[in-house]
Amino acid sequence: MTNTNETGRALSEEELQDLVSSADAGARNPVGPIGTFLAVVAIIWSVFQVVLASPLSNYLLPGDVINNSRQIHLAFAIFLAFMAYPALKSSPRHRIPIQDWVMGVVGAFIAMYGYFFYDKIVNSGGLADDTDKWVALAGLILLFEGARRALGPAMAIIACIFLAYVFFGSSSWVPEVIQWKGASLKKAMSHMWITTEGVFGIALGVSTKFVFLFVLFGALLDKAGAGNYFIKMAFGALGHLKGGPAKAAVVGSAATGLISGSSIANVVTTGTFTIPLMKRVGFSSEQAGAVEVASSVNGQIMPPVMGAAAFLMVEYVGISYVEVITHAFLPATISYIALVYIVHLEAVKRNMPVLGNRVVSMGKTVGGMAAFFIGFAALCYGVQYPVRAITSILPASGLVLSLLVFLAYVGLLYLAAQGPDLEPDDPNAPDIELPVVGEIYKTGLYYLLPIIVLVYFLMIEQKSPGLSAFWATTLLFAILLTQKPLKAMFRGENDRVERFKDGVVDLLQGLVDGARNMIGIGLATATAGVIVGTVTLTGVGQVMADLVEFLSGGYLVLMLMLVALLSLILGMGLPTTANYIVVSSLMAGVIVELGAQSGLIVPLIAVHLFVFYFGIMADVTPPVGLASFAAAAVSGGDAIRTGFIAFFYSLRTVALPFVFIFNTDLLLIDVTWTQGILVFVFASIAILVFTAGTMGWFLTKSRFYESIALIAVAFVLFRPDYFMDRLYPPFESVELANFEQAVQTAETNDEIRIIVTGPDFDTFETKDTTLVIAVDDGDPAGLMDTFGLVTIFEDGQLLLEEPPFGTPFARTLGGYDFYGDELVRITEIKASASQPAKELIFIPAMLLLLIIAGLQKARAGKQGVPA
Repeated sequence: MTNTNETGRALSEEELQDLVSSADAGARNPVGPIGTFLAVVAIIWSVFQVVLASPLSNYLLPGDVINNSRQIHLAFAIFLAFMAYPALKSSPRHRIPIQDWVMGVVGAFIAMYGYFFYDKIVNSGGLADDTDKWVALAGLILLFEGARRALGPAMAIIACIFLAYVFFGSSSWVPEVIQWKGASLKKAMSHMWITTEGVFGIALGVSTKFVFLFVLFGALLDKAGAGNYFIKMAFGALGHLKGGPAKAAVVGSAATGLISGSSIANVVTTGTFTIPLMKRVGFSSEQAGAVEVASSVNGQIMPPVMGAAAFLMVEYVGISYVEVITHAFLPATISYIALVYIVHLEAVKRNMPVLGNRVVSMGKTVGGMAAFFIGFAALCYGVQYPVRAITSILPASGLVLSLLVFLAYVGLLYLAAQGPDLEPDDPNAPDIELPVVGEIYKTGLYYLLPIIVLVYFLMIEQKSPGLSAFWATTLLFAILLTQKPLKAMFRGENDRVERFKDGVVDLLQGLVDGARNMIGIGLATATAGVIVGTVTLTGVGQVMADLVEFLSGGYLVLMLMLVALLSLILGMGLPTTANYIVVSSLMAGVIVELGAQSGLIVPLIAVHLFVFYFGIMADVTPPVGLASFAAAAVSGGDAIRTGFIAFFYSLRTVALPFVFIFNTDLLLIDVTWTQGILVFVFASIAILVFTAGTMGWFLTKSRFYESIALIAVAFVLFRPDYFMDRLYPPFESVELANFEQAVQTAETNDEIRIIVTGPDFDTFETKDTTLVIAVDDGDPAGLMDTFGLVTIFEDGQLLLEEPPFGTPFARTLGGYDFYGDELVRITEIKASASQPAKELIFIPAMLLLLIIAGLQKARAGKQGVPA
């Protein structure tokens, strides 16, 4: 297999794997006793995390270990970082220099400092003394060095800049708009290392509680052989279609991305097989790499893992995990639908050949895939009924259910044993024999069992992500240990003991892989804690809002574009987890605050998904674009050009955040099942039409006005409210004197929006904020008290008192000066007005789409162009 690097030289398979390991698991791999020792340390870390997530953790682990699990988690990550990642490219790969041993051991000790000296820190109230501050500073230096090795220089540089701002924020060389008073070394170190505001904050806590188990789950599932099974199934279903290898790459990368936390690993793992096949059917090196990049990076926005960002969103947004993945599901799904369509249009435009000689119906393929996913979802949902029946009847229901799962596993494994094990194919073989789904699907059905267990506990039982991953991982332990000896038994082979030993080796290697894959994520969340700590200590988040407001001139769309650009810049060179922490800490509050001032009230989850989408686009976009460089190493193409083409293919991922910020129906927020299905159908049509418009090809090559019309149709289908609001305004003005009456007479599900005007507490400049009073099923007459709104109508003005602490608007209005010369007042009131269903706007849009389709079909028929 031949691939290329930046010099155009072909990279070998070994060099490609080194590329992945360098990025995700560490390029150093010592052998002998040292290698064994490090493997044992990695296994101990994995086992510790599994025990920590188990329901028996309180019985198996001492209380102080559980309470200080973040410190232990970081200690493992720092120690293994210095062991696995060389300091420089010229550093030895097969042995560990003495200085790395020293830094690894000292770093681990300082990470555990809060555990060893817990009583001292508690007695001091979390304030650092002279010893603490120097220990903490040394810890930060070692943390940054470990992050530089594991994550590249970007993360460490950004963290150093923020830390420098903490100390030197009052210096004359700092722009006046972001100056602050600065902090002493003792105060800064207390905040960053001793308390839970910095390094040991929420992000590291999420990494400890949830992320490790999901990364380990993915590593074990791949070790069991599921990754190869998913890729073969994708190629069996789609490989024989026009542009089939690219379509299979999209679906295979989506399946891999479901459980992967790394877009780079996804690119190389699936790309080594998919990219050469894409090139064989006519894709250029850059296009083939770009398809793989767009597919792999999109895996980071696909639930349930979302590059580990889903678990962070739970903590930052304050909603349940089920709600997070529900809101994230539809945009991610239609984004992948669009990518498959992009590939299809590229294949049709170039009239690409198909692989193999088997005739496959596109309709049957799509129908079969849809039936599979619907059946899988129905199985995950329907299993709750027999489970509940068993738990209500039998006293030892846990043992009975475990036995039933094991029996199901044995049955599916028996099916798998009837055929040969799946071996990875060579994409450069002279004759490509793509697998037949009907022949291979049975060989990996049992891989779905751990996924069903995971989804069941997450979605149906709604257990914590950590506990859900624990049960799914426990099942994977059993699968890895038993799948080979049981297959040997079913096939009548005599080497069952050897196969069991192979299973033990696979399990231990999976534990090692899971730990090594977590090194970077553990360091990323810890280092990002410094950035979060800087934001909370200095208030720089408010400064970012002021900066964006100044640059945008108060224009809402321009403000969103600036936030998107800043998120893209901040995300460059960062892994997904750290990327989300950084962009959400700095940018999410900007959208919330400036949006409220402009009358845009957006649910917090929409804001966080907005910045997250643009943050991960940094993996695509030159000049950094780490995933694009990895794809170029596989494809033999130019990395920069690959990045630009991948960005073009990712335009729908760029457009979607702007859509769901204004139309939260796409996030399935406050929609019924019927509405949800309708939204899915028309959003899918919209994204396909948008793709056709931007690709310049629908049923045939589009004329420029047809492309414009297609993009317009997509906009109407995405934003029917934009046009309906102009025909029938959703709100009507209310006289200021009638405010309380309007609130008391409002009906359930109505909204009342008020614009508050008054002086800013810090700058004393007049500002506006829009507040929303949502009327629920409670007593409308008590809403004023519930929201803490005390008003006085005086001299034609509706004056507003400061809301009591703990009421819904207390924090929002905390930035106003209620005791100055200029009074805080309500200047405008709007109440919900009756409005026809916005979906009526779909009718003219679909008629226009049919007209365009008719024109193109007639033209294609005359030209003999394949549609």
